[in-house]
Amino acid sequence: MPSSDSAARPRAPRRWLIALLLIAAAGIGGGVITLKRLAFPEPPQTSPASIAALPPGVTTINGAQIQPRHPGMAQPGGPQDPLAIAAANGDPKAQEALWAQRLARATEVLDHYREHTKYPFDSRPAREHADQMYPNQPVREEGRLVNPGQKPAPNVRIVSSQERIYVAGNETVLFTVSAVDDTGSALPLQVTRAVALDPPKDGKPSQRNSVNLPFNDEGNAGDAAAADGAWSARLSPATQGFAGHFGVIRVELTLQVGNQTGFKFFDVFYTPDSPATWVGGVREAVEAGSLNFYLKADVLRPGRYVITGRIDDAKGQPFALISFNHELAKGTQDIKLNLFGKLLVDEKPAFPLTLRDVDGFLLIPDADPDRALMARREGKLHTSRSYPLTAFSEAEWDSEERRRYLEEYGRDVESARAHLEHVRRSMKP
Repeated sequence: MPSSDSAARPRAPRRWLIALLLIAAAGIGGGVITLKRLAFPEPPQTSPASIAALPPGVTTINGAQIQPRHPGMAQPGGPQDPLAIAAANGDPKAQEALWAQRLARATEVLDHYREHTKYPFDSRPAREHADQMYPNQPVREEGRLVNPGQKPAPNVRIVSSQERIYVAGNETVLFTVSAVDDTGSALPLQVTRAVALDPPKDGKPSQRNSVNLPFNDEGNAGDAAAADGAWSARLSPATQGFAGHFGVIRVELTLQVGNQTGFKFFDVFYTPDSPATWVGGVREAVEAGSLNFYLKADVLRPGRYVITGRIDDAKGQPFALISFNHELAKGTQDIKLNLFGKLLVDEKPAFPLTLRDVDGFLLIPDADPDRALMARREGKLHTSRSYPLTAFSEAEWDSEERRRYLEEYGRDVESARAHLEHVRRSMKP
């Protein structure tokens, strides 16, 4: 799905936690890392230094226990964990093992957070966003032939493709549909009815009459080849009755395969008037140790714009997804897409680099649709100069939020280490 199909970046403080949960869930390190503030039961007004300084055998400060009282939920030392139960009952070896586990856990969380925030959210390796690197590929689906309220037809599958989901201005969309059996062999298909309409919304009827959409298998009007079993039609909202429509356009098909009938629909989200138009080409500059690409747009409607571009290396391999997510005032504005220096230094791409497939939208909060699309810029837009890697900075990304979380996770590590050291000192004869 293209980046213009994704919601705008959540605001602090949750955005990094959400992003990291997604990264971890994708399989990083072979498992899921739940990045949340660890529930260490630290007593009031204590510090790692004050815990470490306690004499052996002391287990309270100002009447508060420093051994785990509420061992946490789904982490080492949970309430059903035999080790936690033994530790709570005063077993020194169990307490040592429990705090060793907690120290390892806290260190793991800190290390993962540091590693996965060393680049900014708007300049990320392509491997993290494989689904967004080719936004203009058709959306393909396959499923049983179905009629509402009936069982799916046996041994009949409908294969469909949709050129794009989000459409702006004079853009068009090509739809194709064909039928196969369970072995993949083609079946004879007829499209007996095809209309484009403004579907009912919130219980309100459509505001426009439906428009017939001439699907054909004759090699015309977007159909790739005659009599190949694949039926096609091209929708042009701007010229087929939807010029002023902002929102969903539904294409409904009635299909017949042999003596069986079924129903299929496609949805398109249409923006008739772009909130901003692209102006001119692309400018590049090495600034503050990073490589920046500047695009220019004439902003007609001010607001928050989300712009996304893709970077390939000299071998044509996807390298990075770069984005812009900021407020823009009305008038001609520069849009900076930042390719972060440390990402370049770490990944060592083959230069020159290519910027391609840029798309964007104006975010419309608390509305449906929630975005107004700019016209997409398909294909290669700009090829960079070649640079030595020494032109770029090795420094990790820095922000107030990142520093704050690193400090918090660092305190968790130091607290767990201090508890462990205290338990070990208490065990010495």
